[in-house]
Amino acid sequence: MATTALVLGGTGLVGGILLKDLLRDPAWSRVVAIARRPLGLADARLAEVRADMTNLDAHRAALKADVVFCCLGTTLKKAGSQEAFRAVDQTYVLRLARIAREQEARVFVLVSSLGADASSSNFYLRVKGETERDLQALGLPTVHILRPSLILGERSERRPLEALSQRLAPLASGLLVGPLRNYRPIRAEQVARAAMAVGADRRPGVHVHEGDALARF
Repeated sequence: MATTALVLGGTGLVGGILLKDLLRDPAWSRVVAIARRPLGLADARLAEVRADMTNLDAHRAALKADVVFCCLGTTLKKAGSQEAFRAVDQTYVLRLARIAREQEARVFVLVSSLGADASSSNFYLRVKGETERDLQALGLPTVHILRPSLILGERSERRPLEALSQRLAPLASGLLVGPLRNYRPIRAEQVARAAMAVGADRRPGVHVHEGDALARF
């Protein structure tokens, strides 16, 4: 059966790996990637949609897919303000989700964050939680929410504090046992593998996959 995947965030750390993994897997007959610039990938099954996220509706017809993967995300520093951060991590994500629902996507996979909570006093985690809450309210047939802890991997842009955390976090992993296992850092490759795995899971409803569970896919 032909299956189409749609990826938003394919130039990011997890999304970039996921995009290449999807193209390596013959189970996916077509892969659509939303990007502002050329991805530099050559594959007959890849369809690049050059889109401005502020006008995503203009590309609605090109965004029909069976499974939608949303790996979009930024940082407060990179965004420049709380409003700009919210636009990327909430407004754009929900805009894509609404289009996915209207285009009758079967599965929506969101890479969120461990600790996401709409009532959190932490702005980052509160926005992530609000996004999850609003996504669930849209009524998509199947939603998978991935909540990784610190994601390890080489990013295209420099994030000095995160780079330091990536060097130190593995040293502390052995101390994170029992309920604290969810806080162990995880490789971007593992998150991408988990995303692709749950993308094939069409059980109805909302399914949340946290921290340590993602490393077992």
